[in-house]
Amino acid sequence: MSAKDKLLTAARDCLLTKGYAHTTVRDLVAASGANQASINYHFRSKEHLLARALRGLNKEWGELLFAVLEEPGDVVDGTRPGPGDQETLWGRIIDSIQANRSLWFVNFESVASARQDDEIREMIAGGQELARAELARAFAGLGPDSDPDEVRATGSHYLALIVGLAAQWLTDPEHAPTAEQFAAASFGSGQRRQ
Repeated sequence: MSAKDKLLTAARDCLLTKGYAHTTVRDLVAASGANQASINYHFRSKEHLLARALRGLNKEWGELLFAVLEEPGDVVDGTRPGPGDQETLWGRIIDSIQANRSLWFVNFESVASARQDDEIREMIAGGQELARAELARAFAGLGPDSDPDEVRATGSHYLALIVGLAAQWLTDPEHAPTAEQFAAASFGSGQRRQ
């Protein structure tokens, strides 16, 4: 493995274990076995190295989310999934959050990093656009032939719900809503499961 690849692997591992703000050059050097000069040689700076690794992690996060949304049994025939289908979807999302806590934390931290980094902000915005379309399809049956404004609004709604749900499961899992509670709330009290 080249020094550049070792640095990228080390950056990925450090982001998952320490986070963006707490990863130091010393951490990267120790984890990769490379020297400090190689960080500057290959990536110009620690920040550029971390941003590159963050892009890979953000892509990995998106692939995990999309895989959860694509599992068999979903309603994709242009109709909105019913409460049971939504409960199944929310359950798979909650399971994914729990199984990939470090990855979800890194993605939350990347939003804070976007304040000073246009590259990270653009990366997140691009990922959100893809997520909106997938979420509109999975939760509302909206496909490529649907009204783009409706897809964007619906996808934005479900993206906001996922971000809020993930924040609760990451910070206070004992009090976070279950999939059944979340799906029931989506359909209103008159349609809750008995």
